[in-house]
Amino acid sequence: MSTNVLRTPDGWWAVRDEHAVRIDTKAVTTAGLLADRAAVREAAASGESGTPVADLVALPPVTTPCRVVAQMVNYRSHAKDSGFTGDIPPTFFRKASGSVSGPHEAIVRPAHVRFLDYEVELGLVMGAPLPVGTVVEERDLPSYVAGLVLTNDVSARDVQLTKTQFYESKSYPTFTPTGPYLALLEPEDFARLIDLRLRLNVNGVPRQDRTLADMIVRPAQALTLLARFQALDPGDLLLTGTPGGTALKAPPKPVEKIAALLPPALKWKAFFNGQAKNPRYLRNGDLVTATIATPDGHIDLGEQRTAVADAT
Repeated sequence: MSTNVLRTPDGWWAVRDEHAVRIDTKAVTTAGLLADRAAVREAAASGESGTPVADLVALPPVTTPCRVVAQMVNYRSHAKDSGFTGDIPPTFFRKASGSVSGPHEAIVRPAHVRFLDYEVELGLVMGAPLPVGTVVEERDLPSYVAGLVLTNDVSARDVQLTKTQFYESKSYPTFTPTGPYLALLEPEDFARLIDLRLRLNVNGVPRQDRTLADMIVRPAQALTLLARFQALDPGDLLLTGTPGGTALKAPPKPVEKIAALLPPALKWKAFFNGQAKNPRYLRNGDLVTATIATPDGHIDLGEQRTAVADAT
């Protein structure tokens, strides 16, 4: 059975239902905590009544600095929304770890960003080094992945599209809300990953809702492909893509063909004039809620509640 871990300004806690027991560890980083799994197990098995989780202030359970890597267009529903057809080559990009924020902190929209989008994603937290050249089979996942976190890959679409710049558009501070829980998995839990359901609402209205069955490149294959060129270490984070339902969608094919005939400046002007009418982009005061869990709650990464605020 997985163990949910919460991080607060006072340290680390093992979560049991609505209460949490402090973990007796000197670890200050996620990597340090993963090296002290005995302390986590001791707290989880403790007979203490614990502290109500509602009384604790959750910090991101992935500490920084760390590597934050993400997969692009990794759900069939998202590929359809994005206008992709046929085979999609697996693609990775980096995010600045300074973008990692807490599960209840505000998402701050920079003043120059007009089109702010959301992407609920399952995050894999590494528990062992992944050297370049590693081949990861499904049975090997427990040897490399320690646990899971709920993340939101917030995106400045106008920056991303006009500059074809993923790193900047997804790396502003607060653009990777993470947590509340780090779910530390036991080997038998990995068979349940396919049942995980990703959900994201904006102001209570459902926007994204899919299981991992919609995923194109699953975790073992993703780690193998990533390890062709990128090493990972304990505590590093891999975001595994988002399902369909984001604010950004590809224009209809006839419109896309006409736009291709325009000079770049006119093409982008026309595109963003159209996007300005899209009510799904995040705005000041919006509330984004997200969850990832199996239907039976065997794995439950908790709920994110993040308000959207304009930069002052």
